[in-house]
Amino acid sequence: MSSAEQIQESGLTAEERREIDGWLARFPDTPEGRRSAVIPALHVAQHGSGGWLPRARMDAVAEYIGLPPVKVYEVATFYSMFDTEPVGRHKVNICTNISCMLCGAEEIVAHAEKKLGIRLGETTPDGRITLKREEECLAACTGAPMMLVDEVYYTDLTPEKIDEILDRLE
Repeated sequence: MSSAEQIQESGLTAEERREIDGWLARFPDTPEGRRSAVIPALHVAQHGSGGWLPRARMDAVAEYIGLPPVKVYEVATFYSMFDTEPVGRHKVNICTNISCMLCGAEEIVAHAEKKLGIRLGETTPDGRITLKREEECLAACTGAPMMLVDEVYYTDLTPEKIDEILDRLE
């Protein structure tokens, strides 16, 4: 069994619990306060499980922060920053909101799909890159078209820039 599988089956690690405790300490010790810690707690859990949130990890977060599992599932399935299915080693999120679309995001998406040989929502056969489904605004409209790769923003994209960025991903 891989270490990722062990983490998924065993809930949260001691380090993850400490990190979540830091977030919980920022909010009142009430159900509302604990709900405020769901997003950062899910980030911690997702980071520790290979970039996605298996149900067991969401259950572990819910149990640890003292909320019904459904409250955690609602957040994890609402926000596009969370993945509830396995993903590649690198997540590429191309913004397809209005500002980026007006500045050529359709061409950028088409170029990335062709280069990688996959469509939005798919992962390369080698597990290297997941091209995430259409992404809502990533709040960098002045640099449109733009994308987020593993939490790093890339702006003013061109097909050549896409090639350079994707080629660097191991």
